[in-house]
Amino acid sequence: MSVLKVVEIMGNSKESFEDAVNNIVKETSKTVRNIKSVYVKDMQVCVKNNQISEYRVNAKVTFGIDGE
Repeated sequence: MSVLKVVEIMGNSKESFEDAVNNIVKETSKTVRNIKSVYVKDMQVCVKNNQISEYRVNAKVTFGIDGE
C-alpha cells in the first residue's frame, strides 16, 4: 500500500508562471523526497507601473511517504 501526503506551497518568479512552478519544485525538493505531482491551485500577478512585476502560484505538492 502506498501513502501520499499533500502540502500547500506558494512560489513566485519575476519571469513567468512556469518559472514560479519550477521554483516550487526546486525549493520543495530540498527537504521533501518522492515528489509525485504539483497541482496549481491559483495564479496571480503583481502589477507596478502598469506592468507585471511578479508572478505568484499557489500549488499543492503531492509526495510519497517512505515505509518502514
